[in-house]
Formats: sequence, structure tokens, C-alpha cells
Amino acid sequence: MDSVTQAALGAAVAAVVAGKKSSPKILLAGAALGTIPDLDVLIGYGDPVSDMVKHRGFSHSLFIMLPFSWLLAQAWQQWRPSRFSFTQLWLLIAACLITHPLLDAFTSYGTQLLWPFDISFAVSSIFIIDPLYTIPLLVVIFASLFWREKMAKLCGIGLAISTVYLAWSVIALQLIESRVEGDLAGTALENKPVFIAPTPVNTVLWRVVVLDGDTYWEGLTSLLDKDNTIDFIAKPRGEWLLNEKPKRLLMLEKFSDQFVRYQQIDDKLIVTDLRLGMAEYLPFSFAFAQESNNDEWKMLSPEKMEEKRVRPKHLPALWLRLLGNQNINANLCHIKECPDDLNSLL
Repeated sequence: MDSVTQAALGAAVAAVVAGKKSSPKILLAGAALGTIPDLDVLIGYGDPVSDMVKHRGFSHSLFIMLPFSWLLAQAWQQWRPSRFSFTQLWLLIAACLITHPLLDAFTSYGTQLLWPFDISFAVSSIFIIDPLYTIPLLVVIFASLFWREKMAKLCGIGLAISTVYLAWSVIALQLIESRVEGDLAGTALENKPVFIAPTPVNTVLWRVVVLDGDTYWEGLTSLLDKDNTIDFIAKPRGEWLLNEKPKRLLMLEKFSDQFVRYQQIDDKLIVTDLRLGMAEYLPFSFAFAQESNNDEWKMLSPEKMEEKRVRPKHLPALWLRLLGNQNINANLCHIKECPDDLNSLL
């Protein structure tokens, strides 16, 4: 999640753990602790793919955060003895640190909660920025500065509201998963790899991507749709043109669970992570090879490509689609109605 959300979460958690000992300083300390795991972005791993894949690694591991919180508690007690017992202080620090990666695990990016074991968790039920999760936390934190005697209680209420919303996001994901499963049943896409994630800043409109060999199908479906039929559009997924795949490409494929697109653009081979973003606004694209004048390919150290910026004119259409206006999909083709020349699905 974004830094503002993580800071707000850390502050609220700190106030709840501190209870009657809560104060503005506790809120500030909790906010700072809540952002510590993301400081791994300051570490350079040598190339953009490694930086992307290894983010949310060791600094988000429960195996690291627990002993690290103990060390921080020890250091704090030695440097500046507080009103808290060591156990209380350790609990407060650990809670602020651990809730950060646990929240991150609900996004699509992938969080290595059990690092150094190569296991990534990604529930994909909430977008990395979602005001409906963050605003309740910010409101109660601001209010608690005026009603300090109720600081812990207010922060507990905000935390409860945000947690209920997070639980709702999981329920919404399950509803969409059931809809997608039913829509693909009996088609050539049944049992194909499927990726589902919420579109930006909401849990109502969802993006669905289905892999189908050198093609992928992308569609949108809203919980407010009157018709559960999902309209998909077929897009070329491409394939890797060279005989061997470099180590960084294998790393990206594994990280994205094979949801990648291969393209030759001008003289470069580009690989794009299909999970993050939507339509043509996919921010994680990397050049892995370049063609020389004599038609030979030269491997590159991965280069991150410039991102396409979302055009404001598209936002109203996205909002209408969220509200269940399926006419926005008029230019798409449902897999059960596509002509044979579109991948001969049926």
C-alpha cells in the first residue's frame, strides 16, 4: 500500500496497543514504524527488474520483523527508558512493523512474508491506493488529537472500520471469482490461468486477465453489472524470440506467475508484467534485448521503459463502467460470441 496508508495504519495500531498511554508522540512513532519496511526501496539491486522483484522481500518478512522489533525495543529502552514495560514496548513496535507487510499481502504485487523462503503472498483484493481503507484511519487520528483522552478508542474504531472494509474486499474478490468461473465454463478458456484484481481506488470494478497461449484476454466486470456476462478483448501476448532466456527474465516470469507479454518494439524486445495496471497502462515494462544493424540480438541489462500516463478523458468512462454501464464494453467481444477468426476459441 502507499506510504500515507501505512503511516496511518502504524499510528492507529500504536495508539490501540498503547491504550491509556497513547499520546501524539505515540502516533508519530507508530507512523514512523509503519513506514520502515518500505525503506528497502532505497536499496539498489543492480537493475530495475531485480529492484521490482526483490522489493517487499527481507524487509517484509515476519522472520525478520519479529527479531528486529525486539532489537528496536532493546535499543529504545537503553537509550530512553519509557513508561512502557519492555514487553509492552516490544508488542507496540512489533504490531506496527508486522501490520505493514500483512496489509501489503492483500494487494496484487506480492509480499514475501516468509522470506528467505521463496514464497510470495498476493491476495489481490485491494488496490495499492484505496481511499476507503485509508480515510477512516486519517479521520480518527486527526480527531484523536483533539480528544486525547479518547485517542486509543477512536483509533480502535477507525482500525475496525478499515479492517471491515478489507474483509469486504476479500468477499468481493470471491464474488468476482465465482462470476468469472461461471462465465468461462464451457469455453476454450475454462481452466486457463486467470488473474483478477480491483481497478484503481475501488473494490467494485474488477479487471480479469486470462492467459491463452500467445494470446491473453482482458475484461472488466463490476459488482453493479445487471448482466454477469463478462466482455473480453483478445490481445497478442507474443513469445520470447530468442533461444535462451536471461536470468532476470526468468525472475520476472516467476514473480508475475507467467502473466507477462512479449513484444518487439522498434529494435527492442520488451517484456511487460500484465498484472499491474490495466488496458495499455501497464507500468512495469522492461527491455531485455536490442537488435543490431546486422539483425543480431544483443542482451541488455534490463531497462525500464517509460510509462504511459492515464489520459483524463478516459476516467469518466471508467467511472460509468464501475456503476454498471456495460455499454462501455461495446467495442469488446465476448468469448462465447466471437467469430472463428479470433483465436478459434469455440
